[in-house]
Amino acid sequence: MRILGLDYGTKTVGVAVSDALGVTAQPLETITRKSAGKLRQTLARIEALVQEYAVGKIVLGYPKNMNNTIGERAAACEELQAMLERRTGLEVILWDERMTTLESERILIAGGVRRENRKAVIDRMAAAIILQSYLDAQSR
Repeated sequence: MRILGLDYGTKTVGVAVSDALGVTAQPLETITRKSAGKLRQTLARIEALVQEYAVGKIVLGYPKNMNNTIGERAAACEELQAMLERRTGLEVILWDERMTTLESERILIAGGVRRENRKAVIDRMAAAIILQSYLDAQSR
């Protein structure tokens, strides 16, 4: 069973997918929308990816505050979680994503990716880090 990883932002959603064995996560794509509230096309694209990759579960990055409280972005993720569960019928797990964007940035810098090219891949890289963190925790 493959697992889909999502990094939900105000205007983009980074997407990653696991291998069939659930061992590794690979960055897949970044879904972009014109405004923060317009989710119909984003949800439709996620549904299409669920079908295309035969996904059995979704892991959604959960941006808690550093003091472990729930802020505005985390509340938006909880709303997206409910929408995804209704539309896909799959379990959607909220997974702590603190510092994943910074980690993604460091990886891309270390890989020599130019600043102007980082923006295009940082969200899908963050999604892969979120998903890999989940996969690693499950294997322990």
